Amino acid sequence: MKNRRLLYYIFILLCLTSNSFGQTSAQKPAKTNQPITLGFDAANNKDDFTTSIQLLMLMTILTLLPSILMTMTSFTRLIIVFHFLRQALGTQQMPPNQIMVGLAFFLTFFIMQPTFTQINEKAIQPYLEGTIKQQVALKEAENAMRVFMFKNMNDDKELALFIKYNQGEKPETRADVSTWSLIPAYIMHELKIGFTMGFLIYIPFLVIDMVISSILMAMGMMMLPPMMISLPFKLLLFVLVDGWYLLVESLITSFR
Repeated sequence: MKNRRLLYYIFILLCLTSNSFGQTSAQKPAKTNQPITLGFDAANNKDDFTTSIQLLMLMTILTLLPSILMTMTSFTRLIIVFHFLRQALGTQQMPPNQIMVGLAFFLTFFIMQPTFTQINEKAIQPYLEGTIKQQVALKEAENAMRVFMFKNMNDDKELALFIKYNQGEKPETRADVSTWSLIPAYIMHELKIGFTMGFLIYIPFLVIDMVISSILMAMGMMMLPPMMISLPFKLLLFVLVDGWYLLVESLITSFR
């Protein structure tokens, strides 16, 4: 009896559903023979096609923006030095990675403020006002970044490496150097400077580790980890000399 009643309810529900579906189909007849257009097929003229290409380029630039920020600015040098500092202190995950990256991020904006201001005045604002085209705005922004990278490269050794293996490129001045050769050369230069500063930071803390280890061995405390004893002394030295102030000041002044 219950099974018959359940089947009866299901039959009524199916009838109502089919009836409502039929009414909907009658009210909105399906359109046939409608061509499906995708992407650039919808562009009716050359201007629409150009606009689509410009939007595609803009989305690509926004996707690569984090990589540009990390490699073409002062961020690379800052984060490398902060990492070496934490390793030299032996504090493991203190300060946390979020704090280190955040500090490097805001210091990057502080150091790059003149360059970003120039990009905003010569590229972004004129483009938003419609006085220059997108290609001109991108060229102005590129020139501002090139000036910053050239100014912070002490020598042309890395730059000469990429110019040597870039076929067909024979620049006479720095203005003739292509951006494709300048960017990797600048990244290599930042890595070299960052590792050099990290090594100089490591030396005083390494001396403390060696002195503590020698004292423990002389006292016969072979089983006591030297890191456990040297860590408070390294922290004390770093705090007494106001290490964060000296480090940040050195990093800021290292960018001319």
